[in-house]
Amino acid sequence: MKLNELKNKKILILGFGREGRDTFYFLRKLFPDKILAIGDKEKISGLKDKKMMVYSGNNYLKSLKDFDLIFKSPGIPIHLPEIERSFKEGKITSQTKVFLENCPGKIIGVTGTKGKSTTSSLIYRILKNGGIKSYLIGNIEKPVLSYLLKAKKDDVFVCELSSHQLYNLEKSPHIAVFLNVYPEHLDYYKNLKEYSRAKANIAVHQGKNDFLIYNSGNKIVREIAKKSEAKKIPIKGEYYDLDKKAAIEAAKIFKVPNNIILKTIKEFKNLPYRMELVGTFKGIDFYNDALATIPEATMGAIESLGDRVETIMLGGFERNIDFKNLAKKILKSKIKNVILFPTTGKKIWKDIVRSAGNRGVPKHFFTDNMGDAVRLAFENTGKGKTCLLSTASSSFSIFRDYREKGDLFKKYAREYGKR
Repeated sequence: MKLNELKNKKILILGFGREGRDTFYFLRKLFPDKILAIGDKEKISGLKDKKMMVYSGNNYLKSLKDFDLIFKSPGIPIHLPEIERSFKEGKITSQTKVFLENCPGKIIGVTGTKGKSTTSSLIYRILKNGGIKSYLIGNIEKPVLSYLLKAKKDDVFVCELSSHQLYNLEKSPHIAVFLNVYPEHLDYYKNLKEYSRAKANIAVHQGKNDFLIYNSGNKIVREIAKKSEAKKIPIKGEYYDLDKKAAIEAAKIFKVPNNIILKTIKEFKNLPYRMELVGTFKGIDFYNDALATIPEATMGAIESLGDRVETIMLGGFERNIDFKNLAKKILKSKIKNVILFPTTGKKIWKDIVRSAGNRGVPKHFFTDNMGDAVRLAFENTGKGKTCLLSTASSSFSIFRDYREKGDLFKKYAREYGKR
Protein backbone atom coordinates (compact mmCIF):
# COMPACT_ATOMS: atom_id res chain seq x y z
CA MET A 1 0.00 0.00 0.00
CA LYS A 2 1.44 3.36 -1.06
CA LEU A 3 1.46 6.23 1.41
CA ASN A 4 -1.05 8.34 -0.52
CA GLU A 5 -3.56 5.49 -0.20
CA LEU A 6 -3.59 5.97 3.57
CA LYS A 7 -5.07 9.46 3.28
CA ASN A 8 -8.72 8.50 3.12
CA LYS A 9 -8.53 5.40 5.33
CA LYS A 10 -10.05 5.24 8.79
CA ILE A 11 -7.00 3.97 10.70
CA LEU A 12 -6.59 2.12 14.00
CA ILE A 13 -3.18 1.50 15.57
CA LEU A 14 -3.49 -1.79 17.44
CA GLY A 15 -0.99 -2.17 20.27
CA PHE A 16 0.74 0.89 21.69
CA GLY A 17 4.20 -0.34 22.59
CA ARG A 18 7.41 0.69 20.85
CA GLU A 19 6.14 0.07 17.31
CA GLY A 20 2.65 1.38 17.97
CA ARG A 21 3.95 4.71 19.24
CA ASP A 22 6.31 5.04 16.29
CA THR A 23 3.43 4.32 13.90
CA PHE A 24 1.35 7.03 15.57
CA TYR A 25 4.12 9.65 15.28
CA PHE A 26 4.74 8.66 11.65
CA LEU A 27 1.06 8.96 10.68
CA ARG A 28 0.65 12.21 12.59
CA LYS A 29 3.58 13.73 10.72
CA LEU A 30 2.11 12.50 7.44
CA PHE A 31 -1.44 13.60 8.23
CA PRO A 32 -1.47 16.45 10.81
CA ASP A 33 -5.26 16.85 10.73
CA LYS A 34 -6.33 13.22 10.51
CA ILE A 35 -8.28 11.47 13.28
CA LEU A 36 -6.15 8.52 14.44
CA ALA A 37 -7.36 5.75 16.74
CA ILE A 38 -5.36 3.64 19.18
CA GLY A 39 -6.40 0.27 20.59
CA ASP A 40 -4.62 -1.41 23.48
CA LYS A 41 -5.62 -3.56 26.43
CA GLU A 42 -3.56 -1.31 28.72
CA LYS A 43 -4.45 2.28 29.50
CA ILE A 44 -2.83 4.78 27.10
CA SER A 45 -0.78 7.45 28.89
CA GLY A 46 1.76 10.14 28.13
CA LEU A 47 0.25 11.23 24.82
CA LYS A 48 -1.67 14.46 24.23
CA ASP A 49 -3.35 14.75 20.88
CA LYS A 50 -6.70 16.41 20.20
CA LYS A 51 -7.30 14.33 17.08
CA MET A 52 -6.90 10.96 18.79
CA MET A 53 -9.43 8.29 19.73
CA VAL A 54 -8.55 5.65 22.32
CA TYR A 55 -10.00 2.17 22.86
CA SER A 56 -8.59 0.41 25.91
CA GLY A 57 -9.53 -2.20 28.47
CA ASN A 58 -10.73 -5.78 28.04
CA ASN A 59 -13.08 -4.97 25.13
CA TYR A 60 -10.62 -3.00 23.02
CA LEU A 61 -10.76 -5.51 20.15
CA LYS A 62 -14.45 -4.80 19.53
CA SER A 63 -13.40 -1.55 17.86
CA LEU A 64 -11.73 -3.35 14.93
CA LYS A 65 -14.94 -3.61 12.92
CA ASP A 66 -15.23 0.19 12.71
CA PHE A 67 -11.97 0.77 10.80
CA ASP A 68 -10.75 0.43 7.19
CA LEU A 69 -7.11 -0.21 8.06
CA ILE A 70 -5.45 -1.63 11.15
CA PHE A 71 -1.72 -1.27 11.91
CA LYS A 72 -1.18 -4.37 14.07
CA SER A 73 1.81 -4.42 16.38
CA PRO A 74 3.83 -7.69 16.38
CA GLY A 75 2.94 -8.61 19.95
CA ILE A 76 -0.81 -8.81 19.32
CA PRO A 77 -1.70 -12.53 18.87
CA ILE A 78 -2.80 -13.50 15.37
CA HIS A 79 -5.33 -16.15 16.35
CA LEU A 80 -7.75 -14.04 18.37
CA PRO A 81 -11.17 -14.27 16.61
CA GLU A 82 -11.33 -10.51 15.95
CA ILE A 83 -7.81 -10.50 14.49
CA GLU A 84 -8.45 -13.52 12.26
CA ARG A 85 -11.61 -11.88 10.93
CA SER A 86 -9.75 -8.64 10.17
CA PHE A 87 -7.03 -10.58 8.31
CA LYS A 88 -9.70 -12.24 6.16
CA GLU A 89 -11.24 -8.85 5.42
CA GLY A 90 -7.84 -7.54 4.28
CA LYS A 91 -7.84 -4.78 6.90
CA ILE A 92 -4.56 -5.54 8.64
CA THR A 93 -1.23 -4.02 7.72
CA SER A 94 1.98 -3.38 9.66
CA GLN A 95 4.96 -1.08 9.96
CA THR A 96 7.15 -3.57 8.12
CA LYS A 97 4.68 -3.94 5.26
CA VAL A 98 4.37 -0.20 4.69
CA PHE A 99 8.15 0.30 4.94
CA LEU A 100 8.98 -2.44 2.43
CA GLU A 101 6.40 -1.15 -0.06
CA ASN A 102 7.48 2.51 0.16
CA CYS A 103 11.19 2.69 1.01
CA PRO A 104 13.28 4.13 -1.89
CA GLY A 105 16.57 2.75 -0.52
CA LYS A 106 17.95 -0.78 -0.48
CA ILE A 107 16.76 -3.09 2.31
CA ILE A 108 18.75 -5.97 3.77
CA GLY A 109 16.31 -8.10 5.74
CA VAL A 110 17.76 -10.51 8.29
CA THR A 111 15.82 -13.30 9.97
CA GLY A 112 16.33 -16.61 11.72
CA THR A 113 15.16 -18.23 14.91
CA LYS A 114 18.52 -17.37 16.44
CA GLY A 115 21.43 -15.16 15.40
CA LYS A 116 19.56 -12.39 13.59
CA SER A 117 20.50 -9.56 15.98
CA THR A 118 24.22 -10.32 15.88
CA THR A 119 24.16 -10.82 12.11
CA SER A 120 22.26 -7.57 11.52
CA SER A 121 24.65 -5.64 13.75
CA LEU A 122 27.72 -7.09 12.06
CA ILE A 123 26.43 -6.38 8.54
CA TYR A 124 25.60 -2.81 9.54
CA ARG A 125 29.02 -2.26 11.11
CA ILE A 126 30.86 -3.60 8.03
CA LEU A 127 28.83 -1.45 5.62
CA LYS A 128 29.34 1.64 7.76
CA ASN A 129 33.08 1.03 7.98
CA GLY A 130 33.04 0.55 4.21
CA GLY A 131 31.72 4.08 3.71
CA ILE A 132 28.16 3.06 2.84
CA LYS A 133 25.35 5.20 4.27
CA SER A 134 23.53 2.56 6.27
CA TYR A 135 21.08 2.29 9.14
CA LEU A 136 20.34 -0.50 11.62
CA ILE A 137 16.58 -0.73 12.14
CA GLY A 138 13.70 -3.06 12.94
CA ASN A 139 13.44 -5.57 15.73
CA ILE A 140 16.88 -4.68 17.14
CA GLU A 141 16.99 -0.88 16.90
CA LYS A 142 14.56 1.91 16.05
CA PRO A 143 11.22 0.93 14.46
CA VAL A 144 11.30 1.14 10.68
CA LEU A 145 8.80 3.94 10.05
CA SER A 146 10.92 6.44 11.97
CA TYR A 147 13.24 6.43 8.91
CA LEU A 148 10.80 6.21 6.01
CA LEU A 149 10.02 9.89 5.37
CA LYS A 150 13.71 10.85 5.17
CA ALA A 151 14.93 7.73 3.33
CA LYS A 152 16.94 8.31 0.13
CA LYS A 153 17.61 6.10 -2.87
CA ASP A 154 21.26 5.49 -1.92
CA ASP A 155 20.52 4.60 1.71
CA VAL A 156 20.92 1.02 2.88
CA PHE A 157 18.70 -0.25 5.69
CA VAL A 158 19.77 -3.34 7.61
CA CYS A 159 16.52 -4.56 9.08
CA GLU A 160 16.23 -7.34 11.65
CA LEU A 161 12.89 -9.07 11.06
CA SER A 162 11.11 -11.35 13.51
CA SER A 163 8.54 -13.92 12.40
CA HIS A 164 5.83 -11.63 13.81
CA GLN A 165 7.00 -8.77 11.59
CA LEU A 166 7.24 -11.05 8.56
CA TYR A 167 3.77 -12.52 9.02
CA ASN A 168 1.37 -11.66 6.17
CA LEU A 169 3.99 -9.76 4.11
CA GLU A 170 3.53 -9.64 0.34
CA LYS A 171 6.93 -8.14 -0.49
CA SER A 172 10.40 -9.41 0.39
CA PRO A 173 13.55 -7.28 0.89
CA HIS A 174 16.05 -6.76 -1.93
CA ILE A 175 18.66 -8.72 0.01
CA ALA A 176 17.39 -11.44 2.34
CA VAL A 177 19.57 -13.15 4.93
CA PHE A 178 17.93 -16.34 6.22
CA LEU A 179 19.87 -18.04 9.00
CA ASN A 180 17.80 -20.89 10.43
CA VAL A 181 14.39 -22.13 11.54
CA TYR A 182 13.95 -24.11 14.74
CA PRO A 183 10.81 -24.78 16.84
CA GLU A 184 10.05 -21.47 18.56
CA HIS A 185 7.09 -19.21 19.41
CA LEU A 186 4.75 -22.19 19.36
CA ASP A 187 2.63 -20.39 21.95
CA TYR A 188 1.95 -17.75 19.22
CA TYR A 189 1.66 -19.93 16.12
CA LYS A 190 -0.47 -23.06 15.74
CA ASN A 191 2.52 -25.20 14.80
CA LEU A 192 6.03 -25.20 13.32
CA LYS A 193 4.59 -25.15 9.79
CA GLU A 194 2.78 -21.86 10.39
CA TYR A 195 5.86 -20.35 12.07
CA SER A 196 8.02 -21.43 9.11
CA ARG A 197 5.50 -19.95 6.68
CA ALA A 198 5.81 -16.58 8.41
CA LYS A 199 9.61 -16.74 8.23
CA ALA A 200 9.41 -17.69 4.54
CA ASN A 201 8.06 -14.26 3.60
CA ILE A 202 11.59 -12.88 3.77
CA ALA A 203 12.37 -14.77 0.56
CA VAL A 204 9.31 -16.06 -1.30
CA HIS A 205 8.35 -12.70 -2.84
CA GLN A 206 11.82 -11.93 -4.20
CA GLY A 207 12.50 -11.34 -7.89
CA LYS A 208 15.40 -12.17 -10.20
CA ASN A 209 17.30 -8.99 -9.33
CA ASP A 210 17.25 -9.71 -5.62
CA PHE A 211 19.69 -11.72 -3.47
CA LEU A 212 19.09 -14.52 -0.97
CA ILE A 213 21.89 -15.44 1.45
CA TYR A 214 20.69 -18.60 3.15
CA ASN A 215 21.85 -21.40 5.41
CA SER A 216 21.89 -24.45 3.16
CA GLY A 217 22.56 -26.63 6.20
CA ASN A 218 19.11 -25.99 7.67
CA LYS A 219 16.49 -28.21 6.04
CA ILE A 220 13.53 -25.83 6.43
CA VAL A 221 15.53 -22.84 5.15
CA ARG A 222 16.81 -24.91 2.23
CA GLU A 223 13.26 -25.84 1.19
CA ILE A 224 12.02 -22.25 1.46
CA ALA A 225 14.99 -21.00 -0.60
CA LYS A 226 13.75 -23.08 -3.55
CA LYS A 227 10.66 -20.85 -3.72
CA SER A 228 12.67 -17.64 -4.13
CA GLU A 229 13.52 -16.31 -7.60
CA ALA A 230 16.49 -14.36 -6.23
CA LYS A 231 20.16 -14.96 -6.93
CA LYS A 232 20.97 -17.54 -4.28
CA ILE A 233 24.10 -17.46 -2.12
CA PRO A 234 24.26 -20.57 0.08
CA ILE A 235 26.28 -20.58 3.28
CA LYS A 236 26.82 -23.38 5.72
CA GLY A 237 28.20 -23.45 9.22
CA GLU A 238 27.59 -23.84 12.91
CA TYR A 239 25.20 -21.64 14.87
CA TYR A 240 28.05 -19.54 16.23
CA ASP A 241 29.75 -18.66 12.93
CA LEU A 242 26.83 -18.16 10.53
CA ASP A 243 26.69 -14.47 11.43
CA LYS A 244 30.21 -13.90 10.09
CA LYS A 245 29.64 -15.92 6.90
CA ALA A 246 26.35 -14.14 6.18
CA ALA A 247 27.87 -10.71 6.85
CA ILE A 248 30.80 -11.39 4.51
CA GLU A 249 28.44 -12.36 1.66
CA ALA A 250 26.22 -9.31 2.23
CA ALA A 251 29.27 -7.02 2.24
CA LYS A 252 30.52 -8.53 -1.03
CA ILE A 253 27.28 -7.50 -2.76
CA PHE A 254 28.17 -3.89 -1.90
CA LYS A 255 31.81 -4.42 -2.89
CA VAL A 256 33.20 -3.58 0.55
CA PRO A 257 36.99 -4.19 0.48
CA ASN A 258 38.14 -7.45 2.03
CA ASN A 259 40.48 -5.79 4.52
CA ILE A 260 37.62 -3.71 5.95
CA ILE A 261 35.39 -6.79 6.25
CA LEU A 262 38.03 -8.79 8.13
CA LYS A 263 39.08 -5.90 10.37
CA THR A 264 35.45 -5.23 11.36
CA ILE A 265 34.81 -8.89 12.16
CA LYS A 266 37.96 -9.04 14.29
CA GLU A 267 36.97 -5.94 16.28
CA PHE A 268 33.28 -6.81 16.59
CA LYS A 269 32.14 -7.57 20.15
CA ASN A 270 29.26 -9.86 21.01
CA LEU A 271 26.02 -8.10 21.81
CA PRO A 272 24.75 -8.02 25.41
CA TYR A 273 23.05 -11.26 26.52
CA ARG A 274 24.58 -13.14 23.55
CA MET A 275 27.69 -15.08 24.54
CA GLU A 276 28.69 -12.03 26.57
CA LEU A 277 31.78 -12.47 28.73
CA VAL A 278 30.75 -10.92 32.04
CA GLY A 279 34.23 -11.33 33.51
CA THR A 280 36.56 -13.68 35.35
CA PHE A 281 35.85 -13.99 39.05
CA LYS A 282 37.86 -16.21 41.42
CA GLY A 283 39.43 -17.77 38.34
CA ILE A 284 36.06 -18.68 36.74
CA ASP A 285 34.84 -17.20 33.42
CA PHE A 286 31.16 -16.23 33.50
CA TYR A 287 29.33 -16.09 30.14
CA ASN A 288 25.89 -14.50 29.80
CA ASP A 289 23.95 -16.13 26.96
CA ALA A 290 20.51 -15.20 28.31
CA LEU A 291 19.03 -14.92 24.83
CA ALA A 292 19.57 -18.64 24.19
CA THR A 293 15.92 -19.64 24.56
CA ILE A 294 15.96 -22.79 22.42
CA PRO A 295 18.13 -25.94 22.66
CA GLU A 296 19.95 -25.27 19.38
CA ALA A 297 21.25 -21.93 20.67
CA THR A 298 22.53 -23.52 23.88
CA MET A 299 24.15 -26.36 21.92
CA GLY A 300 25.87 -23.73 19.77
CA ALA A 301 27.15 -21.95 22.88
CA ILE A 302 28.57 -25.20 24.30
CA GLU A 303 30.21 -25.93 20.96
CA SER A 304 31.67 -22.44 20.76
CA LEU A 305 33.21 -22.43 24.25
CA GLY A 306 34.29 -26.08 24.08
CA ASP A 307 35.79 -28.03 26.96
CA ARG A 308 36.09 -24.95 29.17
CA VAL A 309 32.40 -25.16 30.11
CA GLU A 310 32.17 -26.98 33.44
CA THR A 311 28.89 -25.51 34.76
CA ILE A 312 25.74 -24.64 32.83
CA MET A 313 22.44 -23.05 33.89
CA LEU A 314 19.35 -24.42 32.13
CA GLY A 315 15.57 -24.27 32.26
CA GLY A 316 12.68 -21.84 32.15
CA PHE A 317 9.20 -21.46 30.73
CA GLU A 318 7.54 -24.58 29.28
CA ARG A 319 6.74 -24.31 25.55
CA ASN A 320 6.69 -28.01 24.67
CA ILE A 321 10.17 -28.00 23.13
CA ASP A 322 12.21 -31.22 22.80
CA PHE A 323 15.45 -31.28 24.82
CA LYS A 324 16.73 -34.76 23.87
CA ASN A 325 19.49 -33.51 21.54
CA LEU A 326 20.61 -31.00 24.15
CA ALA A 327 20.81 -33.78 26.74
CA LYS A 328 23.07 -35.81 24.43
CA LYS A 329 25.24 -32.75 23.77
CA ILE A 330 25.72 -32.17 27.51
CA LEU A 331 26.66 -35.81 28.09
CA LYS A 332 29.26 -35.65 25.30
CA SER A 333 30.76 -32.44 26.71
CA LYS A 334 33.00 -31.86 29.73
CA ILE A 335 30.16 -30.29 31.72
CA LYS A 336 30.25 -31.46 35.34
CA ASN A 337 27.49 -29.34 36.89
CA VAL A 338 23.95 -28.63 35.70
CA ILE A 339 21.98 -25.92 37.53
CA LEU A 340 18.27 -26.14 36.70
CA PHE A 341 15.49 -23.53 36.86
CA PRO A 342 11.76 -24.24 36.81
CA THR A 343 9.78 -25.30 34.90
CA THR A 344 11.68 -27.08 32.13
CA GLY A 345 14.67 -27.79 34.38
CA LYS A 346 13.06 -31.03 35.58
CA LYS A 347 12.25 -32.04 32.01
CA ILE A 348 15.83 -31.38 30.86
CA TRP A 349 17.24 -33.39 33.75
CA LYS A 350 14.96 -36.35 32.96
CA ASP A 351 16.21 -36.29 29.35
CA ILE A 352 19.83 -36.21 30.55
CA VAL A 353 19.25 -39.23 32.82
CA ARG A 354 17.40 -41.18 30.11
CA SER A 355 20.10 -40.44 27.52
CA ALA A 356 22.89 -41.41 29.90
CA GLY A 357 21.70 -44.98 30.40
CA ASN A 358 24.41 -46.69 32.44
CA ARG A 359 26.88 -43.84 32.00
CA GLY A 360 27.58 -41.25 34.64
CA VAL A 361 25.72 -37.94 34.74
CA PRO A 362 26.78 -34.44 35.83
CA LYS A 363 25.99 -33.19 39.32
CA HIS A 364 22.64 -31.43 39.26
CA PHE A 365 21.04 -28.70 41.37
CA PHE A 366 17.47 -27.39 41.28
CA THR A 367 16.92 -23.75 42.24
CA ASP A 368 14.26 -21.10 41.71
CA ASN A 369 16.44 -17.98 41.96
CA MET A 370 19.56 -16.59 40.35
CA GLY A 371 21.35 -15.78 43.60
CA ASP A 372 21.49 -19.43 44.62
CA ALA A 373 22.35 -20.48 41.07
CA VAL A 374 25.43 -18.25 40.96
CA ARG A 375 26.47 -19.30 44.48
CA LEU A 376 26.30 -22.95 43.38
CA ALA A 377 28.39 -22.10 40.32
CA PHE A 378 31.15 -20.59 42.46
CA GLU A 379 31.11 -23.57 44.83
CA ASN A 380 31.33 -26.22 42.11
CA THR A 381 33.27 -24.74 39.17
CA GLY A 382 37.04 -25.12 39.00
CA LYS A 383 39.51 -22.32 38.37
CA GLY A 384 40.26 -21.83 34.70
CA LYS A 385 36.83 -23.18 33.78
CA THR A 386 33.60 -21.55 32.61
CA CYS A 387 30.09 -21.07 34.01
CA LEU A 388 27.60 -20.58 31.17
CA LEU A 389 24.10 -19.12 31.51
CA SER A 390 22.35 -20.52 28.43
CA THR A 391 18.97 -21.82 29.53
CA ALA A 392 17.55 -23.30 26.26
CA SER A 393 14.19 -22.01 27.47
CA SER A 394 12.47 -18.64 27.62
CA SER A 395 12.61 -16.71 30.86
CA PHE A 396 9.02 -16.21 31.94
CA SER A 397 8.75 -18.93 34.60
CA ILE A 398 10.69 -16.99 37.26
CA PHE A 399 12.13 -13.97 35.41
CA ARG A 400 10.37 -11.06 33.73
CA ASP A 401 12.37 -11.51 30.52
CA TYR A 402 15.85 -12.43 29.25
CA ARG A 403 17.21 -9.03 30.29
CA GLU A 404 16.26 -9.49 33.93
CA LYS A 405 17.68 -13.03 33.86
CA GLY A 406 20.96 -11.89 32.32
CA ASP A 407 21.27 -8.81 34.50
CA LEU A 408 20.79 -10.83 37.70
CA PHE A 409 23.41 -13.30 36.49
CA LYS A 410 25.89 -10.47 35.95
CA LYS A 411 25.00 -8.80 39.24
CA TYR A 412 25.56 -11.90 41.38
CA ALA A 413 28.67 -13.00 39.47
CA ARG A 414 30.29 -9.64 40.20
CA GLU A 415 28.95 -9.45 43.74
CA TYR A 416 29.97 -12.94 44.84
CA GLY A 417 33.21 -12.63 42.91
CA LYS A 418 34.35 -9.91 45.35
CA ARG A 419 33.70 -11.96 48.51
